Amino acid sequence: MKKRVVIIGGGFGGLAVACRLAAHGFEVELFEKRDRLGGQAYVYEKNGFKFDGGPAILTALYLFDDIFKAAGKRREDYFEFIPLNPFYRVFNEDGASFNYTNDLDAISAEIARWNLKDQQGYRRYLESSQAIYQKGFIELAQQPFLKISDLIKVAPDFVSLHPFQSVYGHVAQFIQNDFLRQVFSFHPLLVGANPFETTNMYSLIHFLEFEWGVYYVKGGIGSIVAALGKLFTELGGELHLNTPVSELQTQGRLVSGVRLMDGTLRRADIVISDADILYTYKKLVPARYQNRLTQRRLEQLSYSNSLFVIYFGTRHRYPDSKLAHHNFILSSHYKRMMDELFHHKTLPSELSLFIDMPSRTDATIAPPGCDLFTVIAPVPNLDAAIDWSITARPFRDRIMQFLEEHYLPELRSNIVVEHYVDPLHFQNTLNNYKGAAYSASPGLVQSTWFRPHNRSDDFSNLYFVGAGTHPGAGVPAVLLSAKIADELIFESEYRKGKIYPIHRTAG
Repeated sequence: MKKRVVIIGGGFGGLAVACRLAAHGFEVELFEKRDRLGGQAYVYEKNGFKFDGGPAILTALYLFDDIFKAAGKRREDYFEFIPLNPFYRVFNEDGASFNYTNDLDAISAEIARWNLKDQQGYRRYLESSQAIYQKGFIELAQQPFLKISDLIKVAPDFVSLHPFQSVYGHVAQFIQNDFLRQVFSFHPLLVGANPFETTNMYSLIHFLEFEWGVYYVKGGIGSIVAALGKLFTELGGELHLNTPVSELQTQGRLVSGVRLMDGTLRRADIVISDADILYTYKKLVPARYQNRLTQRRLEQLSYSNSLFVIYFGTRHRYPDSKLAHHNFILSSHYKRMMDELFHHKTLPSELSLFIDMPSRTDATIAPPGCDLFTVIAPVPNLDAAIDWSITARPFRDRIMQFLEEHYLPELRSNIVVEHYVDPLHFQNTLNNYKGAAYSASPGLVQSTWFRPHNRSDDFSNLYFVGAGTHPGAGVPAVLLSAKIADELIFESEYRKGKIYPIHRTAG
Protein backbone atom coordinates (compact mmCIF):
# COMPACT_ATOMS: atom_id res chain seq x y z
CA MET A 1 0.00 0.00 0.00
CA LYS A 2 1.50 3.32 -1.05
CA LYS A 3 2.40 5.86 1.58
CA ARG A 4 0.31 9.05 1.33
CA VAL A 5 2.13 12.38 1.46
CA VAL A 6 0.53 15.81 1.75
CA ILE A 7 2.57 18.89 0.87
CA ILE A 8 1.50 22.35 1.97
CA GLY A 9 2.63 25.07 -0.44
CA GLY A 10 3.79 25.07 -4.05
CA GLY A 11 7.02 27.06 -3.94
CA PHE A 12 10.31 25.67 -5.23
CA GLY A 13 10.79 23.63 -2.06
CA GLY A 14 7.32 22.09 -2.14
CA LEU A 15 7.43 21.35 -5.86
CA ALA A 16 10.92 19.85 -5.72
CA VAL A 17 10.15 17.47 -2.86
CA ALA A 18 6.78 16.60 -4.45
CA CYS A 19 8.48 15.50 -7.66
CA ARG A 20 11.19 13.57 -5.83
CA LEU A 21 8.74 11.64 -3.65
CA ALA A 22 6.35 10.95 -6.53
CA ALA A 23 9.33 9.54 -8.46
CA HIS A 24 10.00 7.20 -5.51
CA GLY A 25 6.45 5.87 -5.76
CA PHE A 26 4.77 7.75 -2.93
CA GLU A 27 1.17 8.90 -3.37
CA VAL A 28 1.55 12.68 -3.19
CA GLU A 29 -0.95 15.54 -2.98
CA LEU A 30 0.12 19.19 -3.04
CA PHE A 31 -2.13 21.99 -1.80
CA GLU A 32 -1.45 25.60 -2.83
CA LYS A 33 -3.64 28.41 -1.51
CA ARG A 34 -3.08 30.76 -4.47
CA ASP A 35 -4.37 30.42 -8.01
CA ARG A 36 -0.89 29.58 -9.32
CA LEU A 37 2.13 27.65 -8.17
CA GLY A 38 5.41 29.32 -7.31
CA GLY A 39 5.19 30.75 -3.82
CA GLN A 40 7.58 33.69 -3.91
CA ALA A 41 8.23 32.73 -7.54
CA TYR A 42 4.62 33.52 -8.46
CA VAL A 43 4.17 34.99 -11.97
CA TYR A 44 2.14 38.17 -12.53
CA GLU A 45 0.80 38.58 -16.07
CA LYS A 46 -0.82 41.73 -17.42
CA ASN A 47 -1.26 43.16 -20.91
CA GLY A 48 1.32 40.81 -22.41
CA PHE A 49 3.96 41.37 -19.70
CA LYS A 50 5.15 38.41 -17.60
CA PHE A 51 6.67 39.45 -14.26
CA ASP A 52 8.49 36.90 -12.10
CA GLY A 53 7.54 37.57 -8.52
CA GLY A 54 10.49 35.75 -7.04
CA PRO A 55 14.17 34.97 -7.50
CA ALA A 56 15.90 36.18 -10.66
CA ILE A 57 19.37 34.71 -10.14
CA LEU A 58 19.89 31.05 -11.02
CA THR A 59 23.05 29.02 -10.45
CA ALA A 60 24.02 25.40 -9.70
CA LEU A 61 21.69 24.16 -12.44
CA TYR A 62 22.49 20.53 -11.66
CA LEU A 63 20.12 20.82 -8.70
CA PHE A 64 17.23 21.25 -11.14
CA ASP A 65 18.59 18.54 -13.43
CA ASP A 66 18.72 16.06 -10.53
CA ILE A 67 14.98 16.42 -9.91
CA PHE A 68 14.19 15.38 -13.48
CA LYS A 69 16.80 12.60 -13.47
CA ALA A 70 15.16 11.13 -10.38
CA ALA A 71 12.03 10.75 -12.49
CA GLY A 72 13.84 9.33 -15.51
CA LYS A 73 13.38 12.57 -17.44
CA ARG A 74 15.59 15.17 -19.10
CA ARG A 75 15.31 18.71 -17.82
CA GLU A 76 16.21 19.97 -21.32
CA ASP A 77 12.88 18.61 -22.58
CA TYR A 78 11.00 20.95 -20.23
CA PHE A 79 12.78 24.33 -20.27
CA GLU A 80 15.93 26.05 -21.47
CA PHE A 81 18.63 27.86 -19.49
CA ILE A 82 20.46 30.81 -21.04
CA PRO A 83 23.91 31.74 -19.67
CA LEU A 84 24.38 35.38 -18.71
CA ASN A 85 27.53 37.40 -19.30
CA PRO A 86 28.07 39.46 -17.27
CA PHE A 87 26.33 37.85 -14.32
CA TYR A 88 25.71 41.33 -12.96
CA ARG A 89 26.68 44.89 -13.71
CA VAL A 90 27.49 46.61 -10.43
CA PHE A 91 27.30 50.41 -10.25
CA ASN A 92 28.76 52.81 -7.72
CA GLU A 93 27.18 56.08 -6.67
CA ASP A 94 28.66 57.90 -9.68
CA GLY A 95 27.26 55.42 -12.19
CA ALA A 96 30.64 53.81 -12.92
CA SER A 97 30.24 50.06 -13.37
CA PHE A 98 31.92 46.69 -12.86
CA ASN A 99 31.05 43.69 -15.04
CA TYR A 100 30.90 40.67 -12.74
CA THR A 101 31.57 37.29 -14.35
CA ASN A 102 33.41 34.00 -13.82
CA ASP A 103 35.85 34.56 -16.68
CA LEU A 104 39.09 34.99 -14.72
CA ASP A 105 40.79 37.09 -17.40
CA ALA A 106 37.76 39.32 -17.84
CA ILE A 107 37.23 39.87 -14.14
CA SER A 108 40.95 40.58 -13.65
CA ALA A 109 40.71 43.26 -16.34
CA GLU A 110 37.70 44.76 -14.57
CA ILE A 111 39.57 44.78 -11.26
CA ALA A 112 42.56 46.49 -12.90
CA ARG A 113 40.34 49.42 -13.90
CA TRP A 114 39.78 50.09 -10.21
CA ASN A 115 42.99 48.93 -8.54
CA LEU A 116 45.71 46.94 -10.29
CA LYS A 117 47.08 45.63 -6.98
CA ASP A 118 43.77 43.91 -6.21
CA GLN A 119 44.20 41.43 -9.07
CA GLN A 120 46.41 39.15 -6.99
CA GLY A 121 44.29 39.75 -3.89
CA TYR A 122 41.21 38.60 -5.78
CA ARG A 123 42.87 35.34 -6.80
CA ARG A 124 43.69 34.64 -3.16
CA TYR A 125 40.10 35.49 -2.21
CA LEU A 126 38.82 33.11 -4.88
CA GLU A 127 40.96 30.30 -3.46
CA SER A 128 39.71 31.07 0.02
CA SER A 129 36.05 31.12 -1.04
CA GLN A 130 36.59 27.79 -2.82
CA ALA A 131 37.65 26.16 0.46
CA ILE A 132 34.60 27.62 2.19
CA TYR A 133 32.35 26.43 -0.66
CA GLN A 134 33.74 22.89 -0.37
CA LYS A 135 32.99 22.70 3.34
CA GLY A 136 29.88 24.88 3.52
CA PHE A 137 27.98 23.91 0.38
CA ILE A 138 29.27 20.52 -0.73
CA GLU A 139 29.45 19.04 2.77
CA LEU A 140 27.39 20.94 5.35
CA ALA A 141 24.50 22.17 3.19
CA GLN A 142 23.69 18.73 1.82
CA GLN A 143 23.22 16.84 5.07
CA PRO A 144 20.56 17.19 7.78
CA PHE A 145 21.43 18.47 11.25
CA LEU A 146 18.76 16.87 13.42
CA LYS A 147 20.94 16.20 16.48
CA ILE A 148 23.61 18.23 18.26
CA SER A 149 25.98 15.33 17.60
CA ASP A 150 25.62 16.02 13.86
CA LEU A 151 27.11 19.45 14.50
CA ILE A 152 29.82 18.25 16.88
CA LYS A 153 31.16 15.86 14.24
CA VAL A 154 31.86 18.68 11.77
CA ALA A 155 32.80 21.40 14.28
CA PRO A 156 36.62 21.09 14.02
CA ASP A 157 36.66 21.50 10.24
CA PHE A 158 34.04 24.23 10.48
CA VAL A 159 36.05 26.25 13.00
CA SER A 160 39.20 25.93 10.85
CA LEU A 161 37.53 28.24 8.29
CA HIS A 162 37.30 31.10 10.84
CA PRO A 163 33.51 31.41 10.67
CA PHE A 164 33.44 34.20 13.28
CA GLN A 165 34.81 36.58 10.66
CA SER A 166 32.23 38.50 8.58
CA VAL A 167 31.93 38.26 4.81
CA TYR A 168 33.01 41.89 4.42
CA GLY A 169 35.94 41.36 6.81
CA HIS A 170 36.96 38.28 4.86
CA VAL A 171 36.91 40.15 1.54
CA ALA A 172 38.79 43.10 3.05
CA GLN A 173 41.71 40.80 3.89
CA PHE A 174 42.39 40.43 0.17
CA ILE A 175 40.90 43.52 -1.54
CA GLN A 176 41.99 47.11 -0.91
CA ASN A 177 39.69 49.22 -3.08
CA ASP A 178 36.50 50.30 -1.28
CA PHE A 179 34.19 49.76 -4.24
CA LEU A 180 35.69 46.35 -5.04
CA ARG A 181 35.15 45.35 -1.42
CA GLN A 182 31.47 46.12 -1.93
CA VAL A 183 31.37 44.23 -5.23
CA PHE A 184 32.72 41.03 -3.67
CA SER A 185 30.81 41.22 -0.39
CA PHE A 186 27.20 42.07 -1.32
CA HIS A 187 26.15 38.42 -1.81
CA PRO A 188 24.71 37.98 1.72
CA LEU A 189 22.05 40.53 0.76
CA LEU A 190 20.74 37.92 -1.69
CA VAL A 191 19.75 35.74 1.28
CA GLY A 192 18.74 38.47 3.74
CA ALA A 193 21.96 39.02 5.68
CA ASN A 194 24.26 41.90 6.61
CA PRO A 195 27.68 41.49 4.91
CA PHE A 196 29.34 43.26 7.84
CA GLU A 197 28.03 40.74 10.36
CA THR A 198 27.07 37.41 8.84
CA THR A 199 29.64 34.63 8.96
CA ASN A 200 32.20 34.39 6.17
CA MET A 201 30.73 30.98 5.36
CA TYR A 202 28.46 32.94 3.02
CA SER A 203 31.51 33.79 0.93
CA LEU A 204 30.72 30.41 -0.60
CA ILE A 205 28.08 32.14 -2.76
CA HIS A 206 30.85 33.84 -4.70
CA PHE A 207 32.54 30.56 -5.56
CA LEU A 208 29.20 28.83 -6.17
CA GLU A 209 28.52 31.34 -8.96
CA PHE A 210 32.12 31.20 -10.19
CA GLU A 211 31.94 27.41 -10.42
CA TRP A 212 28.47 27.04 -11.94
CA GLY A 213 27.75 30.36 -13.66
CA VAL A 214 24.60 32.50 -13.52
CA TYR A 215 21.66 31.84 -15.82
CA TYR A 216 18.28 33.02 -16.95
CA VAL A 217 15.54 30.59 -17.97
CA LYS A 218 13.77 31.27 -21.25
CA GLY A 219 10.28 32.55 -20.58
CA GLY A 220 11.18 33.55 -17.02
CA ILE A 221 11.30 31.73 -13.70
CA GLY A 222 7.67 30.80 -14.20
CA SER A 223 8.86 28.35 -16.87
CA ILE A 224 10.59 26.32 -14.15
CA VAL A 225 7.54 26.45 -11.90
CA ALA A 226 5.30 25.26 -14.75
CA ALA A 227 7.75 22.49 -15.66
CA LEU A 228 7.93 21.17 -12.10
CA GLY A 229 4.12 21.24 -11.88
CA LYS A 230 3.90 19.32 -15.16
CA LEU A 231 6.49 16.76 -14.04
CA PHE A 232 4.67 16.25 -10.76
CA THR A 233 1.35 15.48 -12.45
CA GLU A 234 3.08 13.25 -15.01
CA LEU A 235 4.37 11.21 -12.09
CA GLY A 236 0.84 10.77 -10.78
CA GLY A 237 0.84 13.58 -8.24
CA GLU A 238 -2.38 15.41 -7.41
CA LEU A 239 -2.20 19.18 -7.60
CA HIS A 240 -4.78 21.44 -5.90
CA LEU A 241 -4.77 25.22 -6.50
CA ASN A 242 -6.93 27.75 -4.64
CA THR A 243 -6.98 25.22 -1.80
CA PRO A 244 -5.60 26.56 1.49
CA VAL A 245 -4.90 24.22 4.39
CA SER A 246 -6.47 25.40 7.63
CA GLU A 247 -5.17 22.87 10.16
CA LEU A 248 -2.95 19.85 10.70
CA GLN A 249 -4.63 16.74 12.06
CA THR A 250 -2.53 15.30 14.88
CA GLN A 251 -2.45 12.20 17.06
CA GLY A 252 0.16 12.53 19.78
CA ARG A 253 3.55 12.95 18.12
CA LEU A 254 2.16 12.06 14.70
CA VAL A 255 0.46 14.16 12.05
CA SER A 256 -2.38 12.15 10.52
CA GLY A 257 -3.44 14.56 7.77
CA VAL A 258 -4.73 18.04 7.08
CA ARG A 259 -8.03 19.88 7.18
CA LEU A 260 -8.68 22.15 4.22
CA MET A 261 -10.31 25.55 4.54
CA ASP A 262 -13.63 24.12 3.28
CA GLY A 263 -13.59 21.54 6.07
CA THR A 264 -12.48 18.57 3.94
CA LEU A 265 -10.07 16.15 5.64
CA ARG A 266 -7.13 14.56 3.80
CA ARG A 267 -5.43 11.63 5.46
CA ALA A 268 -1.63 11.47 5.26
CA ASP A 269 1.18 9.28 6.53
CA ILE A 270 3.64 12.14 6.02
CA VAL A 271 3.10 15.91 5.88
CA ILE A 272 5.61 18.38 4.45
CA SER A 273 5.23 22.12 4.95
CA ASP A 274 6.66 24.56 2.43
CA ALA A 275 4.96 27.33 4.40
CA ASP A 276 6.74 29.57 6.89
CA ILE A 277 7.75 27.39 9.84
CA LEU A 278 6.43 29.66 12.57
CA TYR A 279 3.17 30.06 10.63
CA THR A 280 2.93 26.27 10.48
CA TYR A 281 3.39 25.88 14.23
CA LYS A 282 1.18 28.83 15.29
CA LYS A 283 -1.61 28.71 12.70
CA LEU A 284 -1.80 25.12 11.46
CA VAL A 285 -1.04 23.01 14.55
CA PRO A 286 -4.22 22.75 16.66
CA ALA A 287 -4.02 24.92 19.79
CA ARG A 288 -4.18 21.97 22.19
CA TYR A 289 -1.11 20.40 20.57
CA GLN A 290 0.98 23.54 20.21
CA ASN A 291 4.37 23.48 21.91
CA ARG A 292 4.84 26.94 23.45
CA LEU A 293 8.55 26.33 23.91
CA THR A 294 8.96 25.63 20.18
CA GLN A 295 7.02 28.76 19.32
CA ARG A 296 9.07 30.95 21.68
CA ARG A 297 12.30 29.53 20.29
CA LEU A 298 11.21 30.35 16.74
CA GLU A 299 9.96 33.81 17.70
CA GLN A 300 13.30 34.60 19.32
CA LEU A 301 15.24 33.94 16.13
CA SER A 302 16.60 36.94 14.26
CA TYR A 303 14.58 37.46 11.09
CA SER A 304 15.80 38.78 7.76
CA ASN A 305 14.98 42.08 6.15
CA SER A 306 12.02 42.46 3.83
CA LEU A 307 11.80 43.85 0.31
CA PHE A 308 10.01 46.58 -1.60
CA VAL A 309 9.54 45.33 -5.17
CA ILE A 310 8.29 47.26 -8.20
CA TYR A 311 7.32 45.41 -11.38
CA PHE A 312 6.78 47.63 -14.41
CA GLY A 313 6.70 47.57 -18.19
CA THR A 314 7.45 50.44 -20.59
CA ARG A 315 5.89 51.37 -23.91
CA HIS A 316 9.28 51.40 -25.65
CA ARG A 317 12.66 49.75 -25.21
CA TYR A 318 15.86 51.19 -23.72
CA PRO A 319 18.56 49.79 -26.04
CA ASP A 320 21.00 52.56 -25.13
CA SER A 321 20.66 52.15 -21.38
CA LYS A 322 23.85 51.22 -19.54
CA LEU A 323 21.89 48.59 -17.64
CA ALA A 324 22.59 44.88 -18.22
CA HIS A 325 20.18 42.01 -17.51
CA HIS A 326 21.09 41.95 -13.79
CA ASN A 327 22.23 45.16 -12.09
CA PHE A 328 23.19 46.21 -8.60
CA ILE A 329 23.38 49.87 -7.63
CA LEU A 330 25.34 50.21 -4.41
CA SER A 331 25.05 53.16 -2.04
CA SER A 332 28.09 55.37 -1.56
CA HIS A 333 27.65 54.83 2.19
CA TYR A 334 27.57 51.04 2.10
CA LYS A 335 28.12 50.44 5.82
CA ARG A 336 25.65 53.14 6.85
CA MET A 337 23.00 51.62 4.59
CA MET A 338 23.47 48.23 6.27
CA ASP A 339 23.18 49.82 9.71
CA GLU A 340 19.97 51.61 8.71
CA LEU A 341 18.51 48.40 7.31
CA PHE A 342 19.50 45.87 9.95
CA HIS A 343 19.99 47.89 13.16
CA HIS A 344 18.06 51.15 13.03
CA LYS A 345 15.31 49.51 10.94
CA THR A 346 14.66 52.65 8.93
CA LEU A 347 14.34 53.27 5.22
CA PRO A 348 17.75 53.88 3.62
CA SER A 349 18.91 57.46 3.35
CA GLU A 350 20.54 56.46 0.04
CA LEU A 351 19.12 53.87 -2.34
CA SER A 352 20.78 50.54 -3.07
CA LEU A 353 18.81 48.62 -5.68
CA PHE A 354 18.73 45.41 -7.67
CA ILE A 355 17.39 46.01 -11.17
CA ASP A 356 16.35 43.02 -13.23
CA MET A 357 15.85 43.74 -16.94
CA PRO A 358 15.05 40.30 -18.38
CA SER A 359 13.75 41.70 -21.68
CA ARG A 360 17.42 42.42 -22.42
CA THR A 361 17.77 38.65 -22.91
CA ASP A 362 14.26 37.45 -23.69
CA ALA A 363 11.89 39.55 -25.80
CA THR A 364 9.06 37.01 -25.40
CA ILE A 365 8.16 38.15 -21.88
CA ALA A 366 6.99 41.60 -22.99
CA PRO A 367 4.91 42.88 -25.93
CA PRO A 368 6.86 43.80 -29.08
CA GLY A 369 8.87 46.98 -28.67
CA CYS A 370 8.48 47.03 -24.88
CA ASP A 371 10.84 46.48 -21.93
CA LEU A 372 10.13 44.78 -18.62
CA PHE A 373 11.76 45.57 -15.26
CA THR A 374 11.75 44.37 -11.67
CA VAL A 375 13.36 46.71 -9.15
CA ILE A 376 14.07 45.48 -5.62
CA ALA A 377 14.98 47.65 -2.65
CA PRO A 378 15.92 45.96 0.64
CA VAL A 379 13.85 47.41 3.48
CA PRO A 380 13.38 46.50 7.16
CA ASN A 381 10.93 43.80 8.15
CA LEU A 382 7.77 44.61 10.08
CA ASP A 383 9.65 45.07 13.34
CA ALA A 384 10.25 48.58 11.99
CA ALA A 385 7.92 51.44 12.90
CA ILE A 386 6.96 52.00 9.27
CA ASP A 387 3.33 52.34 8.20
CA TRP A 388 3.44 50.92 4.69
CA SER A 389 -0.11 52.05 3.95
CA ILE A 390 1.32 55.58 4.05
CA THR A 391 4.96 54.97 3.09
CA ALA A 392 4.68 52.69 0.06
CA ARG A 393 3.65 55.22 -2.58
CA PRO A 394 6.18 57.94 -1.66
CA PHE A 395 8.95 55.33 -1.51
CA ARG A 396 7.90 54.05 -4.93
CA ASP A 397 8.00 57.61 -6.28
CA ARG A 398 11.48 58.15 -4.84
CA ILE A 399 12.80 55.02 -6.56
CA MET A 400 11.21 55.91 -9.90
CA GLN A 401 12.60 59.43 -9.79
CA PHE A 402 16.07 58.06 -9.06
CA LEU A 403 15.88 55.61 -11.96
CA GLU A 404 14.63 58.29 -14.34
CA GLU A 405 17.37 60.74 -13.38
CA HIS A 406 20.24 58.25 -13.57
CA TYR A 407 19.39 55.23 -15.75
CA LEU A 408 16.07 55.35 -17.64
CA PRO A 409 15.24 58.76 -19.18
CA GLU A 410 11.56 59.77 -19.22
CA LEU A 411 10.72 56.55 -17.40
CA ARG A 412 7.58 57.66 -15.58
CA SER A 413 5.85 58.91 -18.71
CA ASN A 414 6.55 55.60 -20.47
CA ILE A 415 5.23 53.14 -17.89
CA VAL A 416 2.23 51.22 -19.18
CA VAL A 417 1.97 48.45 -16.56
CA GLU A 418 3.00 48.56 -12.92
CA HIS A 419 2.56 46.60 -9.70
CA TYR A 420 4.45 46.86 -6.42
CA VAL A 421 4.61 44.94 -3.15
CA ASP A 422 5.89 45.85 0.30
CA PRO A 423 6.56 43.90 3.53
CA LEU A 424 2.82 43.52 4.15
CA HIS A 425 2.65 41.31 1.05
CA PHE A 426 5.29 39.00 2.51
CA GLN A 427 3.32 38.79 5.75
CA ASN A 428 -0.29 38.68 4.54
CA THR A 429 -0.02 36.86 1.21
CA LEU A 430 3.06 34.68 1.72
CA ASN A 431 2.53 34.17 5.50
CA ASN A 432 6.15 35.08 6.31
CA TYR A 433 6.66 35.99 9.96
CA LYS A 434 7.32 39.74 10.33
CA GLY A 435 7.17 40.04 6.55
CA ALA A 436 10.75 38.74 6.40
CA ALA A 437 11.54 37.95 2.77
CA TYR A 438 14.10 35.25 3.62
CA SER A 439 12.68 33.85 6.88
CA ALA A 440 15.22 33.51 9.72
CA SER A 441 18.39 35.44 9.00
CA PRO A 442 21.39 33.38 7.98
CA GLY A 443 24.24 33.53 10.45
CA LEU A 444 26.59 31.47 12.54
CA VAL A 445 24.05 30.69 15.30
CA GLN A 446 21.15 30.32 12.86
CA SER A 447 22.72 27.77 10.53
CA THR A 448 23.14 23.96 10.49
CA TRP A 449 21.79 22.49 13.77
CA PHE A 450 20.84 25.95 15.08
CA ARG A 451 18.42 26.54 12.20
CA PRO A 452 14.93 24.98 12.32
CA HIS A 453 15.36 21.34 11.40
CA ASN A 454 14.16 19.62 8.24
CA ARG A 455 12.13 17.23 10.41
CA SER A 456 9.97 18.59 13.21
CA ASP A 457 11.14 18.11 16.78
CA ASP A 458 7.49 17.89 17.89
CA PHE A 459 5.98 15.55 15.27
CA SER A 460 7.99 12.67 13.91
CA ASN A 461 6.36 12.63 10.46
CA LEU A 462 6.19 16.41 9.83
CA TYR A 463 8.93 17.79 7.58
CA PHE A 464 9.92 21.26 6.41
CA VAL A 465 11.33 22.59 3.16
CA GLY A 466 12.03 26.14 2.03
CA ALA A 467 14.05 29.13 3.18
CA GLY A 468 13.23 28.80 6.88
CA THR A 469 14.83 25.41 7.40
CA HIS A 470 18.36 24.08 6.83
CA PRO A 471 20.34 24.99 4.74
CA GLY A 472 18.60 28.37 4.30
CA ALA A 473 17.43 30.91 1.73
CA GLY A 474 18.28 31.18 -1.96
CA VAL A 475 17.22 28.83 -4.75
CA PRO A 476 20.13 26.35 -4.36
CA ALA A 477 19.56 26.08 -0.61
CA VAL A 478 15.79 25.64 -0.99
CA LEU A 479 16.31 22.87 -3.55
CA LEU A 480 18.75 21.20 -1.16
CA SER A 481 16.17 21.38 1.64
CA ALA A 482 13.84 19.37 -0.63
CA LYS A 483 16.58 16.84 -1.35
CA ILE A 484 17.30 16.46 2.37
CA ALA A 485 13.62 15.97 3.24
CA ASP A 486 13.24 13.42 0.44
CA GLU A 487 16.23 11.44 1.68
CA LEU A 488 15.08 11.56 5.32
CA ILE A 489 11.61 10.31 4.38
CA PHE A 490 12.86 7.63 2.02
CA GLU A 491 15.41 6.38 4.54
CA SER A 492 12.84 6.34 7.36
CA GLU A 493 10.24 4.44 5.36
CA TYR A 494 12.78 2.05 3.86
CA ARG A 495 14.09 1.16 7.32
CA LYS A 496 10.54 0.37 8.38
CA GLY A 497 10.23 -2.00 5.45
CA LYS A 498 7.31 0.01 4.09
CA ILE A 499 8.81 0.82 0.69
CA TYR A 500 11.42 -0.57 -1.62
CA PRO A 501 14.00 1.36 -3.62
CA ILE A 502 12.89 2.43 -7.09
CA HIS A 503 15.71 2.84 -9.55
CA ARG A 504 14.98 4.99 -12.59
CA THR A 505 17.25 5.84 -15.47
CA ALA A 506 17.16 8.86 -17.72
CA GLY A 507 15.41 8.47 -21.04
